Amino acid sequence: MKKEVIAVDLGGTNLRVALVKNNKIIKYIKNKTPKEKQKLLTKLCDSIKQLTNKNIKGIGVAYAGIVEKGVIKKTPNLPLKNFNLKKFIQNKFKINVEIENDANCTALAEEKLGIKKKNFIVLTLGTGIGGGIIINGKLYSGKGYGAELGHIILDNGKFFEDLASGKIVNKLSKECFGKEYTIKELIKKKNYKSKKILDKISKYLGQGIVSLINIFDPEIVILSGGIKETGKPFLNMIKKEIKKYRFLPRQTPVKWTKLKHAEILGASLLIK
Repeated sequence: MKKEVIAVDLGGTNLRVALVKNNKIIKYIKNKTPKEKQKLLTKLCDSIKQLTNKNIKGIGVAYAGIVEKGVIKKTPNLPLKNFNLKKFIQNKFKINVEIENDANCTALAEEKLGIKKKNFIVLTLGTGIGGGIIINGKLYSGKGYGAELGHIILDNGKFFEDLASGKIVNKLSKECFGKEYTIKELIKKKNYKSKKILDKISKYLGQGIVSLINIFDPEIVILSGGIKETGKPFLNMIKKEIKKYRFLPRQTPVKWTKLKHAEILGASLLIK
């Protein structure tokens, strides 16, 4: 019998839970992530229960924040700081649970199931910005907390994710139009105000990405997350900015991921 795993992608905007068998998603549940701790934990457990069966080998969780031994250490967009999420889920379901940073899970999925390169960088572009680094075929995390790529400093002491993430796009569009828009929606508007926002976000994304390219000289940079829906037009805007600041003589490919639900697939790979 093939291994069946419950895989969770717990992000700042969406909570996704899936039943994964033989690296394929069999069943899938998606909900908005509750902003209150107790509501979030209740929704998480209810979603897991819906997919649980007697063949489940374990539960893998991709989490948007810094995790150490199952404890949430830092979490910019979720209400679970200093919470032992691994122990909580294990006590509820009496099964093996593994938790890893969501961008690291995406990198694992790319290494095993996606681009299958040995030296590359993944950026997850969603509510915030996360990063995963694969060096010589292995996930790099320094002494345990490394690869927080969304927190490199770009402009006047501001973090990368505070300049170019989904939450900043929402903030800027609300200031300009009185309501929140995604980048894809801004591209469709085709007016001066939307172009100004797009230029600003693509500039900072380009600067952040080329900084990482200049440091690591990866084989490729993979971009994942909700921003992927913008397609080729916005990617070309980012590449234009990368070209301005590139120092290395080699042009590093920068591409959208081809994996669907990479965080979930990576979370499933945590269960051996």
